[in-house]
Amino acid sequence: MAIFNVTSETINQAANCLKKGGLVAFPTETVYGLGADARNAEAVKRIFAAKKRPENHPLIVHLANIEQLSDWAKDIPDAAFKLAQHFCPAPLALILKKRPEVDYAVTGGQDTIALRVPNHPVALELLRKFGDGIAAPSANRFCRISPTRAQHVADELGDDVEMILDGGACQIGVESTIIDLSGSVPMLLRFGQITRRELEAVLQTQILIPDAIVQSNVRTAGMMEVHYAPTTKAVRCENAVLNEFIKTESQKIGVLACGSKISATKNCKIFTLPSDPVAYAQGLYATLRELDGLKIDLILVEQPPQNEAWQAINDRLSKATHYVESIIDD
Repeated sequence: MAIFNVTSETINQAANCLKKGGLVAFPTETVYGLGADARNAEAVKRIFAAKKRPENHPLIVHLANIEQLSDWAKDIPDAAFKLAQHFCPAPLALILKKRPEVDYAVTGGQDTIALRVPNHPVALELLRKFGDGIAAPSANRFCRISPTRAQHVADELGDDVEMILDGGACQIGVESTIIDLSGSVPMLLRFGQITRRELEAVLQTQILIPDAIVQSNVRTAGMMEVHYAPTTKAVRCENAVLNEFIKTESQKIGVLACGSKISATKNCKIFTLPSDPVAYAQGLYATLRELDGLKIDLILVEQPPQNEAWQAINDRLSKATHYVESIIDD
């Protein structure tokens, strides 16, 4: 494994590595992806082995342009073209019915496939040089914190990946929105920077969100109850509860604050992210990784605002942390 600065030469080298069945980590606007030739079932299986990811957990295939959707999907509805033409390249994955020749290794055994055109110059140039779809989940161990910098990939996957293209820190910092268009009604399966309201405005129709009543039969990335999680125990709570923890805990604690001014103590280290959702998302995973590396007993996360602008962030935090209403709950 080696980290490579991005040049035309290293992008060509990465494309050739993929063609030979190798694994290449590369930056997208959301997080770093662990890429393999999506037409090569053996290469795809290497992704699952490197991530320790269950083989029934489907991957997202990245494309260079929306014209390639029909190379991978069949019976594509008008809604997919509307969204693709409006947003792409974008942090948006479309779930569609797969073409018969698409290997089930990519789709986790399902008859649907997730496709997206990433909005990142390095990813797009790599896809153009490679010439076909690249299967690429986040470049980290399954259910752990997603990587937003090249060094995160190196720290976690090491020699399991042949090349890491260093495109700097990811601009968005949380994974793409995923919408299922394979059924009769559009369903939002994962929150991301592109919101439900924005999708509905383009489609001029209601988009459902799976819950206890409305169920989805499609498996996709990010749907595990525990995901994006540090190895250190992590608790999420309101500001008042957080301060009570700090005052009473004798353990070593790390705090992720949301714009709040919180005083550090002997056993407590404070990290503060902005109270703006865009800036918060950009720093979220890198900060969680830094907290996780402190060898502390507990990570405390201050509950961010709970509105649509923060929906993707709260979705990730709900799977990475355990919410408590009072210090007694812990």
